[in-house]
Order: sequence, then structure tokens, then C-alpha cells
Amino acid sequence: MLSLGVSGGSALAREVVAFQDGVMPGTIVVRTSERRLYLVNGDGTAIRYPVAVGKPGKQWSGATRIDGKYVEPAWAPPREVKRDNPRLPAVIAGGSPSNPMGSAALTLAGGEYAIHGTNRPNSIGTYASYGCIRMYNQDVVDLYERVSVGTQVYVTR
Repeated sequence: MLSLGVSGGSALAREVVAFQDGVMPGTIVVRTSERRLYLVNGDGTAIRYPVAVGKPGKQWSGATRIDGKYVEPAWAPPREVKRDNPRLPAVIAGGSPSNPMGSAALTLAGGEYAIHGTNRPNSIGTYASYGCIRMYNQDVVDLYERVSVGTQVYVTR
């Protein structure tokens, strides 16, 4: 069991809900319009997590997979983020309170996006990112423990 020393709210934001979407057990489904991520259990249920998603104009949809798993990753702002925020450093060390990746990150194949924790928990449930999927730190740690590299991810609008 991964132990990251995550602190945060006393109640966990995730819950088990009914889920019928015709995808394989273990699949992640992100419903951008709901600002929710579902990890499909395969018994007609899924674990539902609240998330922050891309701002208008920064959203995307499609199929991908997890291609990396990282604990307290360092963060290098993508070009678009750096262009909009030129004062950002080239790299923010993992574990730093100013690192937007939070406790853990699951990188997604085919781009600069990830499912990751956050240093801005008040953003969860909103349209806040440049396309990444943000989770409460305790929830991204839970998801990190449940999935592996290669896990299928579907992002829908």
C-alpha cells in the first residue's frame, strides 16, 4: 500500500455509484460535463471521484491510456501555460507547496495531460485546468493504488 502522508479533508470525496457504460472493468471514464471521474468496477458500479477539468477552450475528449505513475512529481509547465504565466519557473520540485501536481500523477499517452492531485483543492468541481484532470490529493492516491500503467482512459464531454 502506497503511503504518501496525504493530509486534507476529513471526509473522502469518492463514492461507489451505479454505473452502466459498457466499458471493461478497470477502465477510467472522465465525464467533463459532470466534472467526475469513474473507475469502473465491473459489477454494475464504479468509484466516482469529483474532479476539475479543462477551462472552456482547453477541454478535450477521446481515448488514451495511463503511460506513467509518479509520486510527488516535479512539474515543468507546458509551453502554453508558460506563455500565459511567464513568471513560472522552468521546473517546480515535487513536494513543493507551489507544485500543481499534488501528491501523485498518472500521465496520459499522446500529450502533455495527466490525472493528478492538486495544491488548489477549492478548484475541484470546476473548469480550472489547461486540460489535465485534477483530483483531491487523497483521491488521486486512492486511484493511483487501484490502477496500473496501460489502464484505458476515456474522456467525454
